[in-house]
Amino acid sequence: MSVEKYDRLLRIRTTGRDDSHSDQYHYPYEPTPYPVLERLADSGYIRKENTLLDYGCGKGRVDFYLAWQTRCRAIGVEYDRRIFEKAEENQKTAVSAGRTVFELASAELFPVPERADCFYFFNPFSVEILQKVLARILESWYEVPREMLLFFYYPSDEYVSCLMTAEQITFLDEIDCRDLFQGNEPRERIMIFELQGQPAGTE
Repeated sequence: MSVEKYDRLLRIRTTGRDDSHSDQYHYPYEPTPYPVLERLADSGYIRKENTLLDYGCGKGRVDFYLAWQTRCRAIGVEYDRRIFEKAEENQKTAVSAGRTVFELASAELFPVPERADCFYFFNPFSVEILQKVLARILESWYEVPREMLLFFYYPSDEYVSCLMTAEQITFLDEIDCRDLFQGNEPRERIMIFELQGQPAGTE
C-alpha cells in the first residue's frame, strides 16, 4: 500500500521531510516508512496493554499507525512547535485519535510517564541527547519497576555503541527490514533493547 493510501486510511498527513529546524543535536524530521511500521506491529512486541512513547514524533505517523494497528496507547514528544502543530492537526481527524496524545517538549527534559513501557526512536537527536533520555527512562524504571522495551529504527553506529554499553539495558532482538527496500542497507533494521523487572539491588 502506498504512503498516500495509508495516510488516507488513517486520515492523517505525514509525508515529506523537514530539516528547517535541524541542527547538530536535533536531526531532520523524516517519517518512518509504513512497511517498517507494519513489520513492527506484526512482531507482537507492542500490544493493546502497552503505552508507547515516541521520541521526535514529528507529525505523528508512528503514534497513529501503531495505536490503530496494535491498539496500544501512544505519546508523541516533539520539540519543534511547527511540526508539533501538524501532529495536533492530524489528531483532529485521525482514526486512532482517542489513543494518542502529543507533548511539545525537549526529549531530555520530558518526564517519562509511569505507564510508558515501550519507547520508539528513529534517530531523532544526537547521542548526547540520547544519553540524557536513557537516564530519564532508567529513572522512571527505578521509581516504578516494569518491563520496558526500546525500539531503534535505522540506528547509527553511535547509537548502537551507546546502547551496548548503557547501564541495565540489554539487547533483546532485531527486526530485519533490508528486504523492504533496495540496496541491502545493513542499518535497515529495528534493534530492540529491554529493561527487565526489578532493578538490581531493589529485591
